[in-house]
Amino acid sequence: MSKKLEGKVAVVTGGTTGIGLGIARQFAKEGATVFITGRRAAELEAAVKEIGSNAIGVQSDVSNLADLDRLYDEVQQRASHIDILAANAGGGSFAPLGSITEEDFDKTFAINVKGMLFTVQKALPLLRDGASIILTSSTATTRAIPAFSVYGASKAAIRNFARHWILDLKDRGIRVNAISPGPTLTPGLKGLTSNEAEWTQFEGYVSSQVPLGRLGDPNEIGRAAVFLASEDASFVNGVELFVDGGTAQI
Repeated sequence: MSKKLEGKVAVVTGGTTGIGLGIARQFAKEGATVFITGRRAAELEAAVKEIGSNAIGVQSDVSNLADLDRLYDEVQQRASHIDILAANAGGGSFAPLGSITEEDFDKTFAINVKGMLFTVQKALPLLRDGASIILTSSTATTRAIPAFSVYGASKAAIRNFARHWILDLKDRGIRVNAISPGPTLTPGLKGLTSNEAEWTQFEGYVSSQVPLGRLGDPNEIGRAAVFLASEDASFVNGVELFVDGGTAQI
């Protein structure tokens, strides 16, 4: 059985936990060599060990441009090029209008927007013509969530990056697509609650809003990313692929 990404070199930012780890895990399963990034050394080491010999960890923060330079120096030295870039690192927190602080705004946009932009821009010299770029967005681009407006706005920017960048990169045949997960069982989602009782209530409510009646699994998002990265999606460009159990469709 052939592997869809055999011989490919992939970079997954925020690849140590949650959706990023799911994407990195599936890329490696399909034969890619995967560089993963994360801010915390212990989690990075654990993720590399879990993924196996196809994984290489580089500790970095996407909102820090010097860290991004160091990441791509490492990729250049060890692989010389990139076939697949999954710009996944991101995050957010609840804050209703009236309680949003400058720190809330700056932190979210530094990672989700600034980090996304420069993750891609700084990769351009290493990206092969015909490469695939996958941007992790969110159903929050189209579905409003109370007290989550800053996060939603940052993810809407990501969706529009994909639209514009397919024009900027058309002469190189580089495809840019956004993947928008719905509620997914990740440490980040669980971290939005403060204790187990609150999490149980929150999980039950969120699951009830998904037509499939459950949270997604990071590996399900990863398999969708494999599709976008592979030749199966050779004529898919500039789309927002919802992997959300139908959440954004109702």
